[in-house]
Amino acid sequence: MYGEQFHSVVIGAVINVQSALAKASLGSEIKVVVPLSSDSIQSESGLPSKAHFRPDLNKTMLELLTFLDKHHSPFFVTISPFLSFLQDKNVSLDFALFKETARPRNDTHSRTYRNSFDLTHDNAVAALSAAGFPGMPIVVARVGWPTDGAANASSQTAEIFMKALMQRLHAKSGTALRPQNPPSEIFIFSLFDENQRSIASGGFERHWGVFTFDGQAKYRIDFGQGSSKDLVNAQEVDYLPSKWCVVDNNKDVSNASARVLDACSAADCSALSPGGSCSNLSWPGNASYAFNNYYQQHDQARDSCDFGGLGLITTVDPSIGSCRFWIELDTSEAGSHSRVCLFWLLILLITVLV
Repeated sequence: MYGEQFHSVVIGAVINVQSALAKASLGSEIKVVVPLSSDSIQSESGLPSKAHFRPDLNKTMLELLTFLDKHHSPFFVTISPFLSFLQDKNVSLDFALFKETARPRNDTHSRTYRNSFDLTHDNAVAALSAAGFPGMPIVVARVGWPTDGAANASSQTAEIFMKALMQRLHAKSGTALRPQNPPSEIFIFSLFDENQRSIASGGFERHWGVFTFDGQAKYRIDFGQGSSKDLVNAQEVDYLPSKWCVVDNNKDVSNASARVLDACSAADCSALSPGGSCSNLSWPGNASYAFNNYYQQHDQARDSCDFGGLGLITTVDPSIGSCRFWIELDTSEAGSHSRVCLFWLLILLITVLV
């Protein structure tokens, strides 16, 4: 559940799924769970001692928790230190990144929090206790750090966060409210970027992947059990030809803004968001970025680089610094090798995680 979405129908949905599992004789083998965004929990002080579920969700949460408890299912919650940093002035970047230099936050009963992950986890523990389910196991439904689309969303910062998170998890230590009982499972978000994901909360929403869309690792990280296994890049990936769509500087581009808006309404321009990797592009470079993204998304079809005569197809890479003008994957029958490579990349990652 996220914000106001779906909470009015979630109970009926989980009951229907549970009934279907029971009919298939799988009711005791497969657990029905509902991942909840951390915005389902409020705390007037921002600390666990004041944490509770949002009042508008009280009825839904009581029914959901009763269902989960009855079927011995865990409580799934999203933990997003990046969002906490963006939305809470009391959460510093150092606090979100597990840095020892972060100023600790002190709660009642001498409980001290030195990072956003532990604090958000214990907000969930306290909310469950306040609702009457103090012992319900917690699973972290997703945790990660975006690499583009906002300030402090970069591969370098994501690497710092993920390495610190891995150290925290490998220590297998609990939190202030559950010192002997850390989360039973944690799911990293996410494998690849999603260029169609909603950006209502920011352009960074399309950049949570540890791999780029073409299967290249964004940073070095060991997800294994101290085995020093770095992420493995996809090999021999098939791309479309080295062609890009840019603004034709020989044309009058004074009224090109509408064309850019049209391109971005169908393509992914999230890297142009404030703080993004292409946010420093000046006009008409930012328009070229939008045109090219649309052009690549449409498999380099010639008419997708028209834009009222303002587009120009070039073989000169217009990428500047960290702002990369992407070339799309070849998804034709001839480029099927790329899909096979990405499939095996997924298998390799699962092997590393296991």
